[in-house]
Amino acid sequence: MADLPLDRTEVVDLTLRMAWHLDHCEWESLVSLFTGEVLLDYTSLNGGEPVSVPRADVIAKWRGNRTGLKATQHLLANHIVKLDGDAGEATAMFQATHSLPNEHGSPLWTLGGEYRYGFTRTEEGWKISALTMNILWADGNRNIRDLAVAD
Repeated sequence: MADLPLDRTEVVDLTLRMAWHLDHCEWESLVSLFTGEVLLDYTSLNGGEPVSVPRADVIAKWRGNRTGLKATQHLLANHIVKLDGDAGEATAMFQATHSLPNEHGSPLWTLGGEYRYGFTRTEEGWKISALTMNILWADGNRNIRDLAVAD
């Protein structure tokens, strides 16, 4: 079994790289962070049920949501990591700000809450296999998401 402090550092780094690459529209760099299928749970934002989807679909959806925005900034903190063999999970508090100057209200929409990640150790190292967003608060203009997609 690998060194647990090193494993902890690797999975925390995965979460940080996910946020960085998303904010910088580095779509190809996101591919190596995930397993082939990802259990995705955005029910606190969109309702519905968690779904297992190919990583390419996750990235394509994020790309579609991000492309029309001027900028996003995903900040992560307070990671708590639990690893057990080749599986693991972590939680991190997040604040995600979305920016789009517009004529229909505030140029910002900010969400705060926690992400819950699932991890699987592969031959290439740890990968994100699940992602849950639990929104605890929101502020600003939620409509900029729809305005960005419409442009």
